[in-house]
Parts: sequence; C-alpha cells; structure tokens
Amino acid sequence: MSIGTGLLITLLLLALNAFFVGAEFAVTSSRRAQIEPLAEEGKRGAKTALWAIEHVSLMLSISQLGITVASTSLGAVAEPAIARLLQKPMVAMGLPAEASHAVGFVGALLIVLYLHVVFGEMVPKNISVSRPDKALLILAPPLVAIGRLLRPIVVGLDHLANWFVRKFGLEPRSEVASTFTAEEVASIVELSQQEGTIHDDIGLLTGTLEFSEESVGDTMVALEDVIGLPATVTPADVEREVAKTGFSRYPILDDSGLPAGYIHLKDVLYARPEQRDLPVDDWRFREMPIVRAEDEVEDALRIMQESGTHLAEVVRDGKPVGVLFLEDVIEELVGEVRDALQRDDLLMERELDAED
Repeated sequence: MSIGTGLLITLLLLALNAFFVGAEFAVTSSRRAQIEPLAEEGKRGAKTALWAIEHVSLMLSISQLGITVASTSLGAVAEPAIARLLQKPMVAMGLPAEASHAVGFVGALLIVLYLHVVFGEMVPKNISVSRPDKALLILAPPLVAIGRLLRPIVVGLDHLANWFVRKFGLEPRSEVASTFTAEEVASIVELSQQEGTIHDDIGLLTGTLEFSEESVGDTMVALEDVIGLPATVTPADVEREVAKTGFSRYPILDDSGLPAGYIHLKDVLYARPEQRDLPVDDWRFREMPIVRAEDEVEDALRIMQESGTHLAEVVRDGKPVGVLFLEDVIEELVGEVRDALQRDDLLMERELDAED
C-alpha cells in the first residue's frame, strides 16, 4: 500500500470513528421530549431519531462495534503509513535506517494517538453533547441504516455478552434508562419559573414534586385525634355527628378504640323513622385497607385507589396508630380541600356555645 493510499484510508477511518462517537453521545444525550415535537412537525430525520432513542441498546452496540473496528483499523493502517512518511526524510538526512525506523514509529504513534483522541473522540463528543438533538437528526439516519444491516451480528454478540454477565451472577439489562430524577425535575421547574416559562401560581407542580417525599405517618390523623363512632352507632347518631362536624365519613372504633371500618353518611339513608335509633348492621360498615406509617403517600394512595376506599388504617410495627384520609392525601398535592359538608370551625363553636 502506498503512503498516499494509507493516509487517505487514515482520514476515512478517523471520520468513521468520529461518526460513531458522535452518534453514541447524541443517542444517549437526546431526550424524547426534544425529538417528538420535531417529528410532529415533519422535520427531516426526526422519525428516525425517535426510532434510535426507542432502540438505544441497539444503537449503542452498533456505535461500540463501529468505534472498535475503526480504532483497530486506524492503528493497523495509519501508523505504518505515517512511519514511512517520517522515515524517508530522516534517511535522506543520513540517519541510519534502524534509527530512522524507530524514530518514525514513535512519531507515527504519537501523531495517530493525537489525531484519534482529539478528532476521532473529543471533538465529535463535545459537538454531540452541546447540541444532541440536532446531532441526532443528522447522525440517526445512517446509524439506524447500519444498525438494521448489522443487527443479526450485534444480537449474536449481545447474547454472548449477556451469557458472560450472567456467569458473574448479574442480570443484564437491554435498555439504558434516560429519565430525570425527582431532584432534576424540581431543579428544572425552579429554573423555568425564574425565567418565566412556567407559571405555578397555585403550587400544583411544586406540590406534586414534593408529594413523594411525604410518608403516611406524616399525613395520617393519629388515633387520639380521630373523630370516630362506636360500633353500636345508630343512624340518628350519624346524622347528629354530621350536623355537628360536617364530615361525611367516620371511622368505626371498637371497644378498644381501634378502627374496625368506616361509615359514610349515605350508608344510613336506608333508615325509616322507626329504624333511626337502632344500631347500624355490621355489614353496612366499609372495610379499611391497612397501610404502614413508613410507606410513601403515593403507595398508600395506590392501595386506596385499588380498593376504592377513602380511609385507610395506619399501622406501625403491626399496631394501629392512626387513620389516613383520602382528603389529606389530596391536600398534599393541591393544598387545602374541604368536605362538601364540612362545617366552619368558628360556626361550630358558636353553635355549641348556644346549645350550652
């Protein structure tokens, strides 16, 4: 191979290495939310870029394969060509052939190393990280085409790699997570509010982000503060309690003062005048799911949604310690929420004083 041909192949291999490095960082740095609007607008390359994000594992495997092949070939082709190019003038100046060969080899190694690191790795990486969405729109079409062409080879190598990973007792993952943490989202929201791009006047976004930090124990009503009714409650008792407090749901407490279910105002609408002072049948009491005080609020909310209940019994170390109300959970998200029948505290105090 002539020196000119070797140098030309060197440039092509550098460009190929730079392409795969840039594509790798463009795929991992781009967010779906950045590309989807461009795809909806019909931007050229956007649909292919979306496909690349959805198949990030394949794209990374193709990129790594391309980088390995380009780097290995660069060392095999570029170093001999550059070494011979450096050796000729040194021999012409009278340097012995053995010495000129050694100096030419070292010089060629340094030059190839510099070109590979700077132009084959760092420059394309920095470009892709700076503008990942634009880089992906350009690099995704050829990368996806290569990926579809070489997919059988990559899949075979991937299975082989996974076999070795399992031998070490680890479970391989086929995809790379590309999500934001709650802290990152909170930082984005805060910065967007400062720049005026997001307006969260009622604090809904902030409340949602802080929602996951609350535990059931922080949100529950302790047993000693619960307004409950005894298991022998009558429809008249429920009506009087509703008129007094304005609440529509009450925990039913057993003889030990522990939750045994709950009752809703509409559960006593069956009572005819002669039934108003008779105890409510046990089967009319609604069951309460059990949640732990150390659970996160959203986990308790999920349990309440699945069971279709508005109240849950809270336990700590297996012992009942409080009651979680759906209203209080919602208030963690959107702020103060009042029962449609809930009485104003001041009004209640005045009415109680009048009764006395």
